[in-house]
Amino acid sequence: MTDISLALGGGGSKGYAHLGVIQALLEMGFNITAIAGTSAGGMAGAIYAAGYTPDQVLDRISSVNQEDLFGFGRGPALLSTDGIYQVLEGFLGGLNFSDLKIPLALTAVDLDEMKEVVIRQGSVLDAVMATIAIPGVFPPKELRNRTLVDGMVLHAVPVSTARQISPRKPVIAVSLTPEPEHWQVSYPWDSKPANPLLRPISRLRIARAFDIYLRSMDITLHMLGELRLELEEPEVVIRPKVANIGSLDRVDVREVARLGEQAVREARKPLKKLKRRSRRKKTSGDR
Repeated sequence: MTDISLALGGGGSKGYAHLGVIQALLEMGFNITAIAGTSAGGMAGAIYAAGYTPDQVLDRISSVNQEDLFGFGRGPALLSTDGIYQVLEGFLGGLNFSDLKIPLALTAVDLDEMKEVVIRQGSVLDAVMATIAIPGVFPPKELRNRTLVDGMVLHAVPVSTARQISPRKPVIAVSLTPEPEHWQVSYPWDSKPANPLLRPISRLRIARAFDIYLRSMDITLHMLGELRLELEEPEVVIRPKVANIGSLDRVDVREVARLGEQAVREARKPLKKLKRRSRRKKTSGDR
């Protein structure tokens, strides 16, 4: 077995691909010893760290009516996260970080101090609700006298965080955005949003203005994420082909997970190289 740590990026409904990536890596003989996650990656990472297999998660999520995950928002948000909370409570309710099977770190952004926050203590469920709080879309999470929003605002794929919690292990990064030359901006409140809840909202003038703002910010976040990947240099980057999926789209969760498995197969060459390099290090270390 080859020990690794994972850095799982954000992307809303695209995040089911992380389950397929995890399953395929396990089948290749990788041992996941730590996870750092942002947004959807934080959600998937937390559930795996709690001891659930990808198949168990897919079985339970597949039975959920995805339209029940979101409701109309209260306060400074278009949508509420009540439905998401109820589903996650079935996996993570009552768990603290100290209860998890492997080390986990989730990232969020503190609106008041304007900086990234790495969460590694306290309620796992509360931390997940902070890391998925898409600004303006979902309500911010008040946690320990901080107002926290989605970690993607500053760190789309938290490679450096994965290294902090597991310094001696190679990092495999999973990015849910393609390389810049293949970018396709897709937000769920375009002219025909896939999520039925958003269709009446999309016809409002203010929603149209918000859409333009979010599309522009999406380009900025993608570029920031790419620059951080270049700077932090994970040993392997895996990119599931999920660019056509909107952040809040209703999806076939098993099909999205299969896209994650496929991405691991497409990255087989660098992954095998990583395994060989890890074996050589172990061998030289034993001498």
